[in-house]
Amino acid sequence: MTTAPSLASLATEIDAALATLDLPDDPAGLYEPVRYVLDGGGKRIRPALVLLAAEAFGGEEARRRALPAALGIETFHNFTLVHDDIMDHAATRRGRPTVHERWDEPTAILAGDLMMGLAARLVVGAEGADAAALAEAHYRTVARLCEGQTLDMAFEARRDVTAEEYLAMIDRKTGALLAHALEVGALIGGAAPEAVGALAEAGVTLGRAFQIQDDLLDLTADPETWGKPVGGDLVEGKRTFLVLTACPRAEAEDAAWLEAVLDGGLDPDRVPAVKDRLAALGVLDAAAEAVARYTEAGRAALDALPPGPAADALRQLALGLATRTL
Repeated sequence: MTTAPSLASLATEIDAALATLDLPDDPAGLYEPVRYVLDGGGKRIRPALVLLAAEAFGGEEARRRALPAALGIETFHNFTLVHDDIMDHAATRRGRPTVHERWDEPTAILAGDLMMGLAARLVVGAEGADAAALAEAHYRTVARLCEGQTLDMAFEARRDVTAEEYLAMIDRKTGALLAHALEVGALIGGAAPEAVGALAEAGVTLGRAFQIQDDLLDLTADPETWGKPVGGDLVEGKRTFLVLTACPRAEAEDAAWLEAVLDGGLDPDRVPAVKDRLAALGVLDAAAEAVARYTEAGRAALDALPPGPAADALRQLALGLATRTL
């Protein structure tokens, strides 16, 4: 029986292919930042999902044909990070200076714009696939990601955001690109429309599980392995699933600390006490239950995959996103 490639081997393949993209050298002020971003590493989860979905439906030949589209989705993902870093005034990304810090904001905007165009060309140009269907899927994802970022920014100025609104935003910011990766891979692999839709649905529901788990880990992870301050979301005043679930449950003293979070952030010294209050309100349990619920919904949607090693590897990778502890 053929064995599906591991995530590590797929990441190595994707890294090598990104390094061979045919990019000009001139003007260096544009193409050097683009290469800098694409050489920045990462887990390469989204392009791996493209390749595994294609192989699950169409075999190893489909995986070969899907490589350009996988590179396109990874390029697009990195484009969004470049522009997000500008909007968030982030100084570092993956342990290196962000593009706007190493160069400047206009350079980062232009590099991101170029990467967005390159991504579309790579996704739509997949050999032996319906270019119109790929183009429509890609445009839909661009629109949803922009919608999600717009909602996220608007939420920063609102104190009445609900958990339901937050999840709708996450469907656009996080779920949309996971759904796109699975949808594109399925399209290239020749999946039936019902299966393509099921995989896209899996991406959205697993995106919810992924983000809620991320919100939960921010407060409950082991500080030695988390890699950043525990409770950082509370300190920064972020609207998270935990905070927004707590809002309708909070009374008296709980309402006071929630106001501090929503008004700009919590004093770091108060994080342990607030964690205890969230636990007492049942918020941590509610978040864990939501992760389990959306993970199960994603698993059920992935039943549209035909049996085989690639499908098994895809399930392991996709479901692992939602249940990770790091």
